Amino acid sequence: MTENDNNRVVPNALPPGYRFNEFEIKEVIGGGGFGIVYRAWDHQLERTIAIKEFMPSSLAVRNDDMTLVLRSDRFGKAFSAGLNSFIQEARLLARFNHPNLLHVLRFWVQNDTAYMGTVFYSGTTLSRLRDKNPRLVDEVWIRRTLPMLLGAIKTIHDEGYLHRDISLDNIQIQDNGLPVLLDFGSARRSIGSISDETETMLRPGFAPIEQYTDDNESEQGPWTDIYALGAVLHTLIVGSPPPVSVVRSIQDGYQPLVSRHLPGYSAPLLIAVDKALALKMEDRPQSIDAFAALLELPVAGMNDVVQVKKTGTMLVPVEPVEEKPGALDWRRYKVPGLVAAGVLVGLIAGSLLFRQQAVPEPVAAQTAGNGPADTSAASAVQAPPAVSTPVTTSAPVATAQSIATTPPSATVTTAAPVAQVYIRMNDGEKLSLNGEPQSVTPATSGFATVKLQPGRYDIVLAGNGQSRSQTLTIAGAGTWLINPQR
Repeated sequence: MTENDNNRVVPNALPPGYRFNEFEIKEVIGGGGFGIVYRAWDHQLERTIAIKEFMPSSLAVRNDDMTLVLRSDRFGKAFSAGLNSFIQEARLLARFNHPNLLHVLRFWVQNDTAYMGTVFYSGTTLSRLRDKNPRLVDEVWIRRTLPMLLGAIKTIHDEGYLHRDISLDNIQIQDNGLPVLLDFGSARRSIGSISDETETMLRPGFAPIEQYTDDNESEQGPWTDIYALGAVLHTLIVGSPPPVSVVRSIQDGYQPLVSRHLPGYSAPLLIAVDKALALKMEDRPQSIDAFAALLELPVAGMNDVVQVKKTGTMLVPVEPVEEKPGALDWRRYKVPGLVAAGVLVGLIAGSLLFRQQAVPEPVAAQTAGNGPADTSAASAVQAPPAVSTPVTTSAPVATAQSIATTPPSATVTTAAPVAQVYIRMNDGEKLSLNGEPQSVTPATSGFATVKLQPGRYDIVLAGNGQSRSQTLTIAGAGTWLINPQR
């Protein structure tokens, strides 16, 4: 579920090889003060899953027989409260089947604690991703990713619940670039409320003022999660979260982003983040839809997602835009409906937007440092569309009308190209399709554009002594954004 960054021994962790019936622990992939996450193998269904164990290290330790025992009898009430919240959270997450929400497969009680088995997600947390590759996260990336997160949070709100723990550490960015909103952290909050340590259980900078108050349940609402999401965006844009809300309530030193004239970021985005981070609840957007309107973004719904065929291939019509002095021009679009056959084609006034249902097959999501790819059925990740903006190329576009590979029994036609493919190219690389060189060069965004007919294409990028390749099958109209791998 998280990046394999286990360069330290997690105290009280179960050993590799430990079995829960059909589930076998393979390794620890994460650990904190309130739980441990393992990579496990499901011998019955022959797939990799993640197992999260409720293990509050400040309250309990592991016995020789693998059961948990309290460090002191006085911790009994806090442990029980946290355990009950952990179980309730597992039940809540199991109700949702959203491609951008952590999906719980099952949960159980054992070893005097509780466990939840979830889909194993590739990639890393947004926090680690930004630390390792800060140049990746810009406004184009934010606007491509945000509709999916907005849709996941709205799904929670529509069911009458709040997340209340949104942060960079609770957003997983998979190897194919798609986000997953992770667990709610409800056990941590329950322990904090019982032990009178609420402030230490909240994430400084991400928790709004109402989460610190005594009557916090009645004052919290969608605006609570919107504040936390605004703090996530603030961190991505400037590199640090906003000042702690408790400190702001005494003397508000928050500097609005829109007044900081940050290069590369548009005014609508900065204004929306500033409004989300308003100290007073009533001054923030009151719903995800209202926040999305400020951002000039759609909220991705369940019917707006299309299957990702493989790692690095996203059927997401995101077209990079050249930055002009002053401000970026971001356009809103309307999300087209999902037709009965499962193929999406939307025609938006002023721009042509293609979308297609990818050929269903499991995502070959290579987990960092873990060897074989996860091929579980639940790992067929889905992604919604993002903002469509004009793209500029510095060379003629290849139509590849004579390159499409057709099945032996098919009749070759001279139909016009139906697919627009954006290919990430590095400096010095040359592109070939099915062995035919293409005279294309990338725009300033780093993407080259080709228009293709239906067919099967072997895409090869060669240069700098290395080559990258990917096979792409096009069955109908659509837009692809791909980054071939070695």
